[in-house]
Amino acid sequence: MKSNIIGTLRDDIIRRSAQRCRERRIRIPTFAELRDPRLIPASVAERLDGVGLWDVNPANLFRITWKNDLATGRYGEVNTLEIPRAVTGVDARIIGLVGKYFPTGAHKVGAAFGCLVPRLVSGEFDPSRHRAVWPSTGNFCRGGAFDCALLGCTALAILPEEMSAERFAWLREIGAEVIATPGCESNVKEIYDKCWELKRDPVNVIFNQFEEFGNPIFHYNVTGPAIEEVLASPALAGCSPAAFVSSTGSAGTIAAGDYLKKNNPLCRTVAAEALQCPTLLMNGFGGHRIEGIGDKHVPWVHNVMTTDAVAAIDDEDCMRVFRLFNEEEGKRWLIALGLTQESAESLSLLGISGVANLLAAIKTARYYDLTSRDAVFTVFTDSSGLYASRLAELGRERGPYGKTDAARDCEGPLHHQRTDFFRELSHADRKSIHNLKYFTWVEQQGKTVEELNAQREAGYWRSRFEDEVVLFDRLIEAFNNAG
Repeated sequence: MKSNIIGTLRDDIIRRSAQRCRERRIRIPTFAELRDPRLIPASVAERLDGVGLWDVNPANLFRITWKNDLATGRYGEVNTLEIPRAVTGVDARIIGLVGKYFPTGAHKVGAAFGCLVPRLVSGEFDPSRHRAVWPSTGNFCRGGAFDCALLGCTALAILPEEMSAERFAWLREIGAEVIATPGCESNVKEIYDKCWELKRDPVNVIFNQFEEFGNPIFHYNVTGPAIEEVLASPALAGCSPAAFVSSTGSAGTIAAGDYLKKNNPLCRTVAAEALQCPTLLMNGFGGHRIEGIGDKHVPWVHNVMTTDAVAAIDDEDCMRVFRLFNEEEGKRWLIALGLTQESAESLSLLGISGVANLLAAIKTARYYDLTSRDAVFTVFTDSSGLYASRLAELGRERGPYGKTDAARDCEGPLHHQRTDFFRELSHADRKSIHNLKYFTWVEQQGKTVEELNAQREAGYWRSRFEDEVVLFDRLIEAFNNAG
């Protein structure tokens, strides 16, 4: 099988790297095993016993899945959180997959795995010589650094200087080199510029999540099936999948929407972004505070032609709801609305971008007049635990959080989230957004017009999302048996 991603198999490097992994007792999971942990051999699963979720232990490669059971240390059902109607204010069932229960506390560790491992097992990345460079606006570089630590590779993280203090501190603690580029979430070009500079040294291998197909391949093959499994559960009997909502960011997670459309062609894929930087909505630009969804361009790996709508979310709404879910007075207000203490506490499973996804899901449910027979799926990419410094900053800026604040923040951004800044995409709209890729990827990043045009065809994406993973798993299995 000819690959569109892997260039040449380097047998000498594969043998050397496989031996290196064997000496470190590293076995790499296949994508099939991460999708369905029941395929993982019992002797491998047993190695997880006594290993913490964040421990730098190669066994944690097998926890790059949505099915980690923290109670047993093994596997269970897909980790999800349904947001009560008392919070959303809509009849539709809004369910988010929970990213906190991945190693590093964020689902991006899976996207990073999808980028690094195929290069490692094909010999294109040599851990004895190369350095893995992880350009990111947030959790991707965290995931890349963690995967490198587990696999014995050297990591360099690049992220904007205005990201939360927790991100920088953790990266340094795990042993990654760190470069801070100017700006905030939206300053992606500055990250690209640094990558071009680093490319001059052949030691550096750039894993750019905005163009690496391993990113959406993970979500198409692992996240998409996880959502479909939840949909088939008794708890959602009688419900139809009305929409999958995802902030675009690097456009990896939104590929799960492509998977859902295979068996549910009426399921809409809704791309969310910050209103302060409405690139997809109106070719806009600007800075914003929703960490993890860098903008001002359309990622190369975004299949725009299958995106049905765009929802822009005000970052101020995100900050207000983030406080509501995490301040004690906010939780008391929600309990007064009918939530249990446990349910109110569970809302801390949403980090800032998770809140943005929730608000976009509410906007979607309102726009399409969805009912209790409709399910809207999204992803809560990380949790509030990664943003303690942001919560403290908000407290210093705005003062103590009181009952009036909670009432306003619940009734405004949540119960009265409007359908403005929401646009269904026509075929012409999709082509218009797709054409924006030219200015970043052809003019700046060396892609060809021929491939840009090829991306308008369904077969282009099918070959990458479905065919490549078959090759990846064969290479992983061969690598595990080599050395």
